[in-house]
Amino acid sequence: MLIVYAVVVLGVLGLIFGLILDFASKKFAVEVDEKEAEILEALPGANCGGCGFPGCAGLAAAIASGAAPVNGCPVGGAATAEKVAAIMGVEAGSGEKIVANVRCKGTCDATKEKYEYSGIEDCRAAAVLIGGPKGCSYGCLGLGTCVQVCAFDAIHVVDGVAVVDEEKCVNCGKCIDICPKGLIERKPANKAVTVQCKSNDFGKAVKDNCSVGCIGCGICVKECPFDAIIFENKLAQIDYDKCKQCNKCAMKCPTKVIKPKERKKPAVAPKPAAPAKPAEAKAEEKPAEVKVEDKTEA
Repeated sequence: MLIVYAVVVLGVLGLIFGLILDFASKKFAVEVDEKEAEILEALPGANCGGCGFPGCAGLAAAIASGAAPVNGCPVGGAATAEKVAAIMGVEAGSGEKIVANVRCKGTCDATKEKYEYSGIEDCRAAAVLIGGPKGCSYGCLGLGTCVQVCAFDAIHVVDGVAVVDEEKCVNCGKCIDICPKGLIERKPANKAVTVQCKSNDFGKAVKDNCSVGCIGCGICVKECPFDAIIFENKLAQIDYDKCKQCNKCAMKCPTKVIKPKERKKPAVAPKPAAPAKPAEAKAEEKPAEVKVEDKTEA
């Protein structure tokens, strides 16, 4: 009988506690915005933080509350923006693609080194040792810390300098945040003309350490017909809102530190084939004359 009583008591207690939990779950339930859940499902789930919020859930909550735009996800792009806009009942708008840009052209052949570095393969660790091994204290150290944090395989070290693959870049900003030199910046993807240097040294110091650095000559400023070159702290910078990609600054730059926009050569139409000449009629060959010797005896 004791076992039966124990079972009954436990059953009654379980029922009471279940009723209490059910009441508490309804009384203290947190209302979930259905739009927020739908937006979260529409987002790519990269949780990269490039939107400025703590992961996709944070962005979904911000969009649902109106604190973030529907095209706030840099990873999903236009396709995701359209889905989120449909959930919110607004227009997505055509946002311009923004990508990361490494402002350094100092490859292994173009720059000098202060010492041979043999420590941890991390730019932050190298930068602690008097700015790193490169002679230019502003240059890319090329140890690939930015490569390690990129979840989209959009940046690689080529010949000692980090290079961005703009097709893969989603503007998450992780490489920008981790670069100890502050070399990586954002730029519009449709603007190819860029100043690939961030040195604030005087021209002579730049030339002593790097053959492709900005020497602050100001020629690009004079050549630009659109006032798109800004000259600050001994360094040329481009105002992308004014730049028309005319390439004049790049063509006149003495150190070729300004990357030009590649111009596609117009396709040359193949020349029409000359009409075939009519076959010349072969001259009729005359039959060879056969000489007959006269054997008649005189």
